[in-house]
Amino acid sequence: MLDTFYITIFNHYKKRLKKRSLVLAMFYINFLELAIILALGAFFLAFANQMNLITMSTTKFWVLFSVIAVFTIFKNWMRYNGKKRNVLNAKLKAKPTSIYLLWFLPFGCVVIACILLQVH
Repeated sequence: MLDTFYITIFNHYKKRLKKRSLVLAMFYINFLELAIILALGAFFLAFANQMNLITMSTTKFWVLFSVIAVFTIFKNWMRYNGKKRNVLNAKLKAKPTSIYLLWFLPFGCVVIACILLQVH
C-alpha cells in the first residue's frame, strides 16, 4: 500500500519537478509513515491511560517515537533508493489515486494523534 502511494506521488510530480520529485516522494512517504506511527502510539497511550495502566511516561513515549522515526527514515531511504524504485515503478501500474487524498492522509493522522494526545 505504501509502495503504491510512493510511486503515485513520484509519478505525479516527476513531470514538473524532475529530480526533486524523488525528494518530495521520500518526504511524503516518511511523513505518512511517521504520522501513522504517531496516531497508533497516541491511541495506545490514551487507551492505557484510560484503563489506568502505567506503561510509560510522556517523555519515554517521545523518546521511543524519536528512535522509531530515525529507524523509519533510514529504512525508507534504503528501500526507495535506486533499483527498488525502478522495479516498483515498472510493476505498479494501478489506477491513479487522488493526489488530494494522498496529501490529506498524513495530515488526518496528525490531527487524530493530536486529539488522542489531549486525552493524556
